[in-house]
Amino acid sequence: MKRFIGEKLPVLRRLQTAVIANIAASSIDEYCAVLSALEEAEGVHGYEINVSCPNVKEGGLSFGTSCEMTAEITRRLRSLTAKTIIIKLTPNVAHISEFARVAADAGADALSVINTLIGMAVDADKREPKLSTVTGGLSGPAIKPVALAKVFEAAGAVSIPVIGIGGIMSAEDAVEFLLVGATAVQVGTANFIDPAAGTKIVADLDRYCSERGIKNVTDLTGGLKASRELSVVQSWL
Repeated sequence: MKRFIGEKLPVLRRLQTAVIANIAASSIDEYCAVLSALEEAEGVHGYEINVSCPNVKEGGLSFGTSCEMTAEITRRLRSLTAKTIIIKLTPNVAHISEFARVAADAGADALSVINTLIGMAVDADKREPKLSTVTGGLSGPAIKPVALAKVFEAAGAVSIPVIGIGGIMSAEDAVEFLLVGATAVQVGTANFIDPAAGTKIVADLDRYCSERGIKNVTDLTGGLKASRELSVVQSWL
């Protein structure tokens, strides 16, 4: 944290953009301590709270798989800042809509959906896991269908904005997330392949809208032609 505030934040302050700090921690008190330290530093405009971290005080259970813990973290952090708070929800739950509601009720300004899925890779010759942690976070294009379904479910449960995440590699991918209810999107894995991916997607998205006579990209949000009621019923079966 000290190195981020002392070395990274001064560089970010020179950029003509809003800075959203992603916070991960192993206890609620630690979340609060990190946010409080950033509140005292200049140049942070909001916070994305990663609640998929292991809760060391509860035997390693992820905060994000407990509605009670998700709500408590959101409430505690909400009391410490007037800046934007975005709760990044885990997909590793049965019904993400329940977590979306408790985060919104506890004071979240927006939701990020989704974090990584739990995945595993095995070395068949050595008969060992390829990851030192045995399991890890799966991201990229492979998780896009799951991410779309989770965004659709979460967006239908709350009135606050939902930021869609999960395998966005093109403008068409971004459009899909907007159509299922996302207000905005995040691009992650694509940046490791091409550092200019984000700007290219923005340009292609502008072209997509122009070619179809769409005046504002926000007109795409929630524009999916589907019965949400039927989809919600099916998700519970």
